[in-house]
Amino acid sequence: MNAASPDTTPSFPRLRRAGLSGLLVSFGDRLTEPANRAALAFRAAIEAEGWPEVEETTSSLVSAFLRFDPLAVPHAEMEARLTRLMAARDWYAAPLPAGRRHWRIPTVWGGDLAPQLAEAAALAGLDEAAARAELSATRVRVLTIGFAPGQPYLGELPERWNLPRQTELTPQVPAGALVLAIRQLTLFTSPNPTGWRHVGQVAFRLFRPEAENPFPLRPGDEVTFTDTPREAWERMRAADPDDAGATWEAIG
Repeated sequence: MNAASPDTTPSFPRLRRAGLSGLLVSFGDRLTEPANRAALAFRAAIEAEGWPEVEETTSSLVSAFLRFDPLAVPHAEMEARLTRLMAARDWYAAPLPAGRRHWRIPTVWGGDLAPQLAEAAALAGLDEAAARAELSATRVRVLTIGFAPGQPYLGELPERWNLPRQTELTPQVPAGALVLAIRQLTLFTSPNPTGWRHVGQVAFRLFRPEAENPFPLRPGDEVTFTDTPREAWERMRAADPDDAGATWEAIG
């Protein structure tokens, strides 16, 4: 019998330096619900510490990042603080941060506004009506904000929606396009090319630079994309170009 190869899998959580003034705490090397939960909770815990040297925090799918002033505190001291915080609890089972909301966003699924729903449904083994029913009933978490200002990545969807990206780009989808791949949804804040399939369309305005809080959706929020007839959707968009009929309630 051959000797077992040494285990080179990195252990998590893992602390790394990121540039001259950044530190990154990663809770996995791929998206899972516990790893995303840990990243969100750990970022909130850093904020709660109130360390004056910290200038910025954010989270990605499975990591929490902070930027600090290295002239005010040495790297070694900030790393020691984070190491103690990492050991303080099981972050994979931590409660999600307070202040989260459940959004209901009116959505047109399929049709000429979102022409790839039927294709995505077939790949998932469903007809278009069943796909619309399942996707509009699935409550998804805002996993992170990224790629463009205010752009959310949401998930995870059921396993049947673990669809690969397209082999060729769609040249452009409009702002508000709801696209799907790899058990996730994302919403575009502006027209963009994409390799994800365009399955729904919202009129909700995701980036509001004139507002005190320019990103209405926040990591940890949850969203239901409610199936809405085209005519009703158009009326809501005309009546309120920002929220377009979207509502929310506090959940944490």
